[in-house]
Amino acid sequence: MDNSNSNANNSQNKTSKDQQLEQFTVDNDGKNLTTNQGLNVSEDEHSLKVGERGPTLMEDFHFREKMTHFDHERIPERIVHARGFGAHGYFELYESMKAYTKAKFLEDPSVVTPVFVRFSTVAGSRGSADTVRDVRGFATKFYTEEGNYDLVGNNMPVFFIQDAMKFPDFIHAVKPEPHNEIPQAQTAHDTLWDFVVNNTESAHMIMWAMSDRSLPRSFRMMEGFGVHTFRFVNEEGRAHFVKFHWKPVLGTHSLVWDETQKLAGKDPDFNRRDLWDAIESGNYPEFEFGVQMIPEEDEFSFDFDILDPTKIWPEEIIPVKIIGKMTLNRNTENFFAETEQIAFHPGHVVPGIDFTNDPLLQGRLFSYTDTQLSRLGGPNFHEIPINRPVAPVHNNQRDGMHRMTINKGPVSYHKNGIAGNTPRPVPPEQGGYEHYTEKVEGRKIRARSDSFKDHYSQAALFWNSMSEVEKQHIVSAFHFELGKVQRKEIRQQVVDMFANVDSDLATRISDGLGTIPPQTHGSASSESSPALSMMNTVKLPLTRKVAVLAGNGFTDELPFVLSQLQQAGIITEVVSVKLGVIQGRTSGELEVQHSLLGADSVLFDAVLVAGGALSVSELLTEQKVLDFIKEAYQHFKPIAAIAEGVNLLPSASGDGIVIAAEGEDLKPFGQAFIEAIAAHRHWSRAI
Repeated sequence: MDNSNSNANNSQNKTSKDQQLEQFTVDNDGKNLTTNQGLNVSEDEHSLKVGERGPTLMEDFHFREKMTHFDHERIPERIVHARGFGAHGYFELYESMKAYTKAKFLEDPSVVTPVFVRFSTVAGSRGSADTVRDVRGFATKFYTEEGNYDLVGNNMPVFFIQDAMKFPDFIHAVKPEPHNEIPQAQTAHDTLWDFVVNNTESAHMIMWAMSDRSLPRSFRMMEGFGVHTFRFVNEEGRAHFVKFHWKPVLGTHSLVWDETQKLAGKDPDFNRRDLWDAIESGNYPEFEFGVQMIPEEDEFSFDFDILDPTKIWPEEIIPVKIIGKMTLNRNTENFFAETEQIAFHPGHVVPGIDFTNDPLLQGRLFSYTDTQLSRLGGPNFHEIPINRPVAPVHNNQRDGMHRMTINKGPVSYHKNGIAGNTPRPVPPEQGGYEHYTEKVEGRKIRARSDSFKDHYSQAALFWNSMSEVEKQHIVSAFHFELGKVQRKEIRQQVVDMFANVDSDLATRISDGLGTIPPQTHGSASSESSPALSMMNTVKLPLTRKVAVLAGNGFTDELPFVLSQLQQAGIITEVVSVKLGVIQGRTSGELEVQHSLLGADSVLFDAVLVAGGALSVSELLTEQKVLDFIKEAYQHFKPIAAIAEGVNLLPSASGDGIVIAAEGEDLKPFGQAFIEAIAAHRHWSRAI
């Protein structure tokens, strides 16, 4: 054998694959932007529309190519909102909205409409954790008598971008970076923040994302928003602009950042498990449905553009009218068949609900159906059981992949004589859908209205509306996020950008990053909106979960306190040294649901330490018991102790600490603990 030839062949084998791949490697750095056909692109910020505020045109081949490619980038999981969890329920109307909309499910309070809701994170894959800092999807499918209506929203009322043309860019920036697929389900990396500083329309949404709104305690304690401006249209053809809201009956509550990180390891399914368990136990989640409405003639009566998806309609200016309630009362039978295969689309509407020229909404009306073609195998995804409307379906669409129905007869076209021109169109006065006849005029251009150019005033409004505790959490979020950004120039650019929002905010951000603080002072707005602060939300003890730390020899009064908590709708679960049954000091017994080895304070809303010298002594055989209580204290949770149980507390007094001495009447103690639990967190400990 010729060794020289052998070595040459080996050398060729080692590099041949690299050489092959090199032919397909493209470096876009410093190059011109083109379409996939090699056509130079002159504009990549704005979709083609009729006038600055008009609808997007289908002839915009660049937008369609860009969005189509984006929609088909991943199979089979959703590109965004990949990790989700769903449940069945029903919607009931409080009062007729017939004066505003001809949608039948919003006309008659006696009608009960079935729904399916899917909650989700946005950025992560299906395998990511529930508790990451992220926007949450809140999508509802109403199975109405007139067909399916999908309200496809989020737990935040605004979005990062104004025009759907930018959606692929934003998601590319927030997803794991393409060169190393890091990080998963996080915004704390260079490309996201590089996008932010170069696309300042994101300023308002970033304030929401850095706030506690991005760390929901539960899907059951999370607001929902339609995000976009839609239209209500009544029988007379009169229109109102409308925004949709879901208000959780339990109030809007969050986790704290340290808690979310620990939960991601302790129980990555924390939010989905919480929803499943609540429904299984009969604690059905409830959300009230609200609308903000503006008469069409008042479209230009505000200092913000009502079609801008990066803007809210402040509730103090345009109140939310509560018109109904949704109850989730049934878990899925099969996650894949229902939650994974459900297909939402903002274009699934019923008569009385119509669209506006919001340029982000206009793009979504194309994108969602296009996405389902890839995810669910073709044009017949509507025939999958979870997607089927309860209303009858008759049309001339035939065949395609996974067709589930057998359509009889030779006719599949309109107009026809063989079948008497059926299926026949339905006149609007008989319930046929009719688009709102909006007058549109303008030149075909790629641009946005000047009214969309204010990127900072509502970001300042949000900041001004926060309590000092919430402000500190926002600043800390910026410090964490930007601390993970490798490029120092991006950190500085973020500080400079948010100086346009509020100089105090930018100074506080800069202080933790070693950047140059802002030189100017002031705020983009002096206004505030109390509705934006979670400090002003509903506070109830219902369905809160209490860890009861107890061992053998627990005080005999403990069962009375547990009964008192349970009567208030609070869930109590006993945590002890080991599983089994523990005995009271002189009588009674309790079943242990969790051992200290398998339980953590982050899984509970509050802690109750039982009295009894023997019980306390037994708990102390596990060092973790002190860490358990200390961690709950550091997360600002309510803590109560009976008699000797006080010896395990890091502090015997303070906000949210409830103590009962030996022999004390436990009824006032229990009531005080219930009130502490309802308060959710006790933030004065942070001072």
